[in-house]
Amino acid sequence: MNIIEVKDLSFEYPVTDDEGNVIGGNKVLKNINLKIQKGEFLAVLGHNGCGKSTLAKHFNGILIGNSGKVYVNGIDTADDDRIYDVRQTVGMVFQNPDNQLVATIVEEDVAFAPENLGIEPAEIRERVDEALNAVDMYKYRLHSAHQLSGGQKQRIAIAGVIAMRPQCIVLDEPTAMLDPKGRKSVMKTIKKLNSEFGITIVLITHYMDEAAQAERVVVMDNGKIIMDDVPKKIFSQVDRLNEVGLDVPQVTQLAYGLKKEGIDISLEVLTEEDMLGEIERLIS
Repeated sequence: MNIIEVKDLSFEYPVTDDEGNVIGGNKVLKNINLKIQKGEFLAVLGHNGCGKSTLAKHFNGILIGNSGKVYVNGIDTADDDRIYDVRQTVGMVFQNPDNQLVATIVEEDVAFAPENLGIEPAEIRERVDEALNAVDMYKYRLHSAHQLSGGQKQRIAIAGVIAMRPQCIVLDEPTAMLDPKGRKSVMKTIKKLNSEFGITIVLITHYMDEAAQAERVVVMDNGKIIMDDVPKKIFSQVDRLNEVGLDVPQVTQLAYGLKKEGIDISLEVLTEEDMLGEIERLIS
């Protein structure tokens, strides 16, 4: 069953003159069609300005298309009377965790959204503990949120979304401002939420190694979806990705180089284990 369905979606940002009058539009999304199944882990790739973050903001009604439709569990995101249901279903995590922290103490920050929903205190306590355990941050519940590392802050931001108990979490470049250690911890959390809790994950990223961990990868360019397949099929198309300004994982690039030298190696190599398997095949 599809949790998100995008039909013929187009969107443009208004262009204004110095006096604020609208004089045109900058078309960012062009006739997008996309279906995301419940429980799926989807990565969306594309160079800066391709429209991937704009698309993400349509998934829970932050933006509404100029034409076309977006449905969340069959609910039209343009239906103002159902926007609460849409945002209960699809939670958003953005790039800068500092912009998402609203309280000084970790557990108070995670409790903020449920409190604003009018949920009973006993249930809020349960949700906060559950969310913090899900991101392995329960032991930090009484710490100052702003004194945590970047990776820890992002995990707290994710916990705040989990406390609302969404069926889907859209993460818009959540590791872009983190160091390698922070990136690794956040990706571990994302994969855990998907595999153990069945939460649908939509990961907007420009890191190839992160996208390679998804079940499915969508590639965008110039406001359109140009590729949609499993990671091995996507990243084996090295030349096509390079044409739209994207790299591939390092081991895939190595396989590509070996292939160009005449070695009969598969380009469907994403991990060191994949490469080891190919080397063993070649020497056997």
